[in-house]
Amino acid sequence: MNDEEIIRKRLLVDGDGTGDDRRINILLKKFLKWFNTDEPMDKKSSSLDQLLSQVSQCEYAFTKSRLSAQMTSFELKNYENISKQIEETIQNVKDEIVGTKEDFKEAKVIRKNRLEYEVLTKVINEQPDRKETNEKLEKLKKELENLEEKYTDLEYKLEMRRKQFHVLFQSLHHLEALLDVYKSENTGVIDISLEGFDDDEDDDDIQILTNKGDVELMNID
Repeated sequence: MNDEEIIRKRLLVDGDGTGDDRRINILLKKFLKWFNTDEPMDKKSSSLDQLLSQVSQCEYAFTKSRLSAQMTSFELKNYENISKQIEETIQNVKDEIVGTKEDFKEAKVIRKNRLEYEVLTKVINEQPDRKETNEKLEKLKKELENLEEKYTDLEYKLEMRRKQFHVLFQSLHHLEALLDVYKSENTGVIDISLEGFDDDEDDDDIQILTNKGDVELMNID
């Protein structure tokens, strides 16, 4: 049994198929018919033009499918990069939160010291005027002013950090929504969960629950 007979037998058993397979099978049938026909050359030329036209259609369909596959691969790599950036951003935020908590503790200590300095200043003012006492008082006033400036600066930094975290959380939730939309349209893409985040602003305690399960990357076949 030669190759031509094998191809004919497959076509009879499998049928024409669907989509691009059907187009190729029909083209193959017509080619075999054209090759084996005993028609004059002018009729064969007409059939050959039809075959060439169908070959062009098959080439176009192949090119289209190849470009679509390349675009899909590019989009998948792009979303993988986005997921990695999100992981890095979350880690950076966690590190910043640790630093902010330390600054907050220091600010509380400064506030406590300021109250103590105010009490001490009041006690000193009640004492008789003396040169040494006045010098100490001036020194304490300068220290208090420096501490107040530092405290004000820390308060400002804390407020800016809160605002930055709030904006960042909104952006992350927005990105999660976009990724969910893409996931609903393209199966097997990326699943990212940010439900562990809580952007409630609390002056005494800033808590953000993040763990390894906050960002999950699904294996893409």
